Amino acid sequence: MSKLPSRVSAARRNAEALLSKTRKRDADFKLEQQREHEAMMLKTARLRELRLAKEAAHQQAATVKPAVPPAKVRRSKQT
Repeated sequence: MSKLPSRVSAARRNAEALLSKTRKRDADFKLEQQREHEAMMLKTARLRELRLAKEAAHQQAATVKPAVPPAKVRRSKQT
């Protein structure tokens, strides 16, 4: 009857090993997802800063230019 407890303990060890592998794989996956999310957020923030800087430069350039375009010179038709 000593074989029964050893079988149970062997099965338990196998199950616990499988469970620990699964938990480690899940933890690694979640960590990778977190890293990808942080990289995406950094990229988004950088692109937003570039866009805002570009818009500010365009707005500043628009205020420097005269608001009214110069009048066009009309020439009469020569016949």
